[in-house]
Amino acid sequence: MVGATPPLSQVDEKRHPRSNVTVSQVLEQWLEVARHEDSTRERYQDLIRLYIEPTFGTTTAAKIDAELLERCYARLRACKDLCGGKRAKDHECTPLASNTVRKIHFIFRSAFDRAVRWRYLSVNQAEIAQPPSFEHSEPDPPSAAEAASLLREASEDPQWCLLLWLTMVTGCRRGELCALRWGDVDLAAGMLSIERSYSKTRERAREKSTKTRQRRRIALDTHTVELLREHREQARSNCAALGTGFDDNAFVFSTEPDGSAPLLPRSVSQRYRRLAQRLELRSTRLHALRHYSATELLANGTDLRTVAGRLGHVDGGVTTLNTYAGWVTEADRKAANTIADTVPRPEPANRRPRSPYEHLAAELRDAITTGTYSPGDELPTVTDLATTHDLSTGTVQRAITLLRQEGLIDVARGRRATVAHRGPQAAH
Repeated sequence: MVGATPPLSQVDEKRHPRSNVTVSQVLEQWLEVARHEDSTRERYQDLIRLYIEPTFGTTTAAKIDAELLERCYARLRACKDLCGGKRAKDHECTPLASNTVRKIHFIFRSAFDRAVRWRYLSVNQAEIAQPPSFEHSEPDPPSAAEAASLLREASEDPQWCLLLWLTMVTGCRRGELCALRWGDVDLAAGMLSIERSYSKTRERAREKSTKTRQRRRIALDTHTVELLREHREQARSNCAALGTGFDDNAFVFSTEPDGSAPLLPRSVSQRYRRLAQRLELRSTRLHALRHYSATELLANGTDLRTVAGRLGHVDGGVTTLNTYAGWVTEADRKAANTIADTVPRPEPANRRPRSPYEHLAAELRDAITTGTYSPGDELPTVTDLATTHDLSTGTVQRAITLLRQEGLIDVARGRRATVAHRGPQAAH
C-alpha cells in the first residue's frame, strides 16, 4: 500500500479541513469588516435576510458550490418567494429582478472571497457560478404634460413644488437636495453648489459626500433663481415669526420653520410615489424626474459632457451615454438635420456633354431656353431627330428621357414630346 487514504475533508477542494463555519457566519463577519455606505449596507442586510438566510443560513459554507448557487438564482428568477412551483390559493409567483439576483451573487462572491483569505474556504465557488445577465432598464421620464401636472398638483405646498421643480431643472439626486443649505445657493450668480448628500437608514441619519464624492456647481435660469428667492424670503419670515435669526446654514428644504432639520430622502420618495400614483404616471420613482432633466437636455441638443456635469457623472459622460443612449441618438439625428440645413447647397456643375445623347439633349435644351421651341410646341419626332443627327432611335430616346427628367418637356404615350409649360427644375 502506497500510503494512507487522505481524509475526505482534504480531498474535497470546496472546503478547508479546519472549517465548519456557516453561510450566516461568513456573511455576518464580512459585513463587519467590509466598507459600505450606510444605505448600501442596509440593502445588503435586507437581501441576506430575505433571500439568502432562508435557504442557506445554517448551511456550512464549504458545502456551497456553483450548482447550488445557480439553482438558487434560477428559483429566485421564477419566484422571489422561492415557492418552488407549489400552487397556493393566495399566492401568485413574482420573479425577482435579474439585477437584484446579481446583487445577491455579488454578496456571495465578496463574502466568500473574504472567507478564502481567512482560510475558512479553499475555493470561492461564487467565482465559478454564473449569475443572470444584466438587464438594462430604459429611463422612463414623465412627458412634458405629465411634468406639468406634477407641478400643478404639488403647487398647494410651495416648498414641495419647488423641490420637484429643482429636481427637474437641475437633475440633482434626492439626497443632494435634502442636504442643500442656503449657503450653497448663490442667487446673485445664479448657481447651486452641490457638495454633500443626506442619508438616513435604520441605524442613523447623517450628511455625507455626494455619490461620486465630487463637488459640482450647477447654473440656474432666472425663473428658478426667482423661485428660490421667494422661498428664502418665506424662510426669513418664518424665522422672524419665531424670534430667531435667519441662518445661511439652514436647510433649503426642511421639516422645521427655521430650517433646522432636513427633509428625509425616504419621506420625499414616498410622498412622490403617492403623487405619481394619484396621477397614474408610468413611473412612481422620484428618480424619473432626474431622467426627465437629462433626456430633455439631450433631446434639445445639449452636449453630453454638460449633461454629465449637471447630473454629477464623473466618468466623462460614459455613464450618461450608457443610460441615455436612445436620447443621445435622437439628439445626434437632430444635430444632423441642423447642420444639413445650415450648409449651403452646391449648384450643379455645368458639365460639358460627352456622349451623343447628351449632345442632342444639350442642343434641344438650348433651343427650348432660347425660345426656338415655346411652351406647348411639339418637338420633331424621334425618327426625324435620329435622321437629322445621324443617331439611333435609342440614343434619341435617352436624350428625350433626360429632358423629361429635367422638367423641360412632357412625354405621353402615342404623342410627340412637347415643351413643358412649367419652368426648368433640377433633376431628381
